[in-house]
Amino acid sequence: MSDSSPARPAAPVLDVWCELQCPDCRSALDDLRALRARYGDRLELRLRHFPLEKHKHAFAAAQAAEEAAEQGKTWPYVEAVLGRVEELDRGGESFLVEVARELGLDAEEFDTALIDGRHILIVDADQAEGKAIGVTGTPTYVIGGERLDGGKSQDGLRARIEEIADRLLAEREA
Repeated sequence: MSDSSPARPAAPVLDVWCELQCPDCRSALDDLRALRARYGDRLELRLRHFPLEKHKHAFAAAQAAEEAAEQGKTWPYVEAVLGRVEELDRGGESFLVEVARELGLDAEEFDTALIDGRHILIVDADQAEGKAIGVTGTPTYVIGGERLDGGKSQDGLRARIEEIADRLLAEREA
């Protein structure tokens, strides 16, 4: 049985190109929390991976974030890891598994996912797409076709994201 009512347009998407060993991404957490609080499910925040070579645990952390997504806790996991970047620097993969355990996730499954590499293709695809659209550092945001680079300075970025999101939402409701 098909529903003949017109489908409501999907929520605008904010792609957040992020790296979980990046201090700049950690300082962006307050902006991300504020955006989630302001828009709720009217704006889809989508984690995109852009691990930088200078951070040796970033690629594993991106895979771990994908496992957290599989287990339904993407943002709590991302926030927990970013909030403790120094511990990730020191502890590597064992720290990533420990954070999963602290959040009540299946830590054994995290360990297995990091060993078997089941999320590598997602991380690789994100990184390739990021490079293709000109992402060079993190955090970088893409909303409404506009790329906003937060790697150098995050001043004014949240206001610009809100301005674009408000415009997209107004167009959607018009």
